[in-house]
Amino acid sequence: MRGRDVTVLVPVAGPVDRFGNPTKAGYDRIDVSGVLIAPGASSDMEASRPEGAVVALTLHFPKSWGGASLRGCDIEIGNGPWAGTYRVIGDPKPYDERNTPTRWNFPVEVEAADG
Repeated sequence: MRGRDVTVLVPVAGPVDRFGNPTKAGYDRIDVSGVLIAPGASSDMEASRPEGAVVALTLHFPKSWGGASLRGCDIEIGNGPWAGTYRVIGDPKPYDERNTPTRWNFPVEVEAADG
């Protein structure tokens, strides 16, 4: 099996806004090779956005990722049927390596809204 190349977008903290909330000053970009992409269910959005849909995927990161936290990150997928930028859901954790004999042990659920 071969995976795809993706880019993890790690937010860089900016100054606080006038209400005291943190802002983003941009992103640090980390390229990751060999990520498997598993399509999830897509769903329609509420009636106020009749053309909208939410696309969900599970990205299986290789063990070489090392288990660094992806909380608050976005993931960019280049060309192909799932090209786009997706928001990481929650704080993904790796599987126990003893239970994952293959190269992949880090499932990351992501989603993107379209429309």
